[in-house]
Amino acid sequence: MSIAHLRRRSDFLRVAARRCKWAAPGLVLQVAPTEPVDDITSAAQLRIGYTASRRVGGAIQRNRAKRRLRATVARVMPMHAAPGHDYVVIARTATLTRRFEELVEDLETALRHTGAVRQKAAEHPNRRTP
Repeated sequence: MSIAHLRRRSDFLRVAARRCKWAAPGLVLQVAPTEPVDDITSAAQLRIGYTASRRVGGAIQRNRAKRRLRATVARVMPMHAAPGHDYVVIARTATLTRRFEELVEDLETALRHTGAVRQKAAEHPNRRTP
């Protein structure tokens, strides 16, 4: 499953307007169904956007937080995330200091709570990618 990035502000606003989100100590996950597209391959694609506000810190801290979130998403989303949804992952101040394993657990928990988890992943919650 391929991962694409949300880049347009309108996509971020559409996902936020859906109001389907879960706040974990290390991150916030927002989820919205992907807009209907004619291309079949786009429906199987995950689209993910990353956000870190100035509340997280200066530019260096925000970039570091987004790098940590991208690494977490690369580990969790291909196996656990349901296709046909757009995701926005928002950094929190704890994103910088939280252990990576805890960030992974935060993202998995957020997927379960928002209902955007894949069926196979729901059957095997402890299964992880190598």
